[in-house]
Amino acid sequence: MYIDTYGTGRVDEDQIAQQLLEIVDLSPRGIREHLELSRPIYARTSAYGHFGREPEADGGFSWERTDLVDELKSAFGIR
Repeated sequence: MYIDTYGTGRVDEDQIAQQLLEIVDLSPRGIREHLELSRPIYARTSAYGHFGREPEADGGFSWERTDLVDELKSAFGIR
């Protein structure tokens, strides 16, 4: 895994990568389950791009969620 905070990070990038590996199941199945990608939510991604859009209540654009932020901050003692 490669993490680049472009010089803005307050935590070493290698430590971030290590914590992510411990917090998130990065197997194909783990990613699919975490992002809830097994539902037909993709038609709307065909217009206006796939990234930079708000996550939707029905799971659309689930990859834009920031649900791991608190857990990562906690892992590094950041509030």
